[in-house]
Amino acid sequence: MSYGYKKQLDIPFEEAVEKTKKALAEEGFGILTEIDVKTTLKNKINVDYEEYVILGACNPPFAYKALQAEKEIGLLLPCNVIVYKEGDSVFVSAVVPTVAMGMIKNDELAKIAIEVEEKLKRAIDNI
Repeated sequence: MSYGYKKQLDIPFEEAVEKTKKALAEEGFGILTEIDVKTTLKNKINVDYEEYVILGACNPPFAYKALQAEKEIGLLLPCNVIVYKEGDSVFVSAVVPTVAMGMIKNDELAKIAIEVEEKLKRAIDNI
């Protein structure tokens, strides 16, 4: 089973990042972190890499429920969403929570993961 839900976009990279943030916000996700991988790799180890951004998305009510169900779930939070360029193509991909959290044997957490996954997939589909 794939651990990412991916979509190819026919828009410029910068527009894809902005539309991704907007689509996530419409599903109740805020962006806690934003990592510009291209710039970081250039600054830290002087390598060139294509456009690649990691967005740490969080839906506070679901994060709270998950933390109540499983204290250590913070190790898998926030939900990562990536936007990247590969050649002339731009992609957006979100973690699949049911896969990421599937290793944890907690029925309550599994129910939460299903709900979060639906929201993430809807956000990606709406870009």
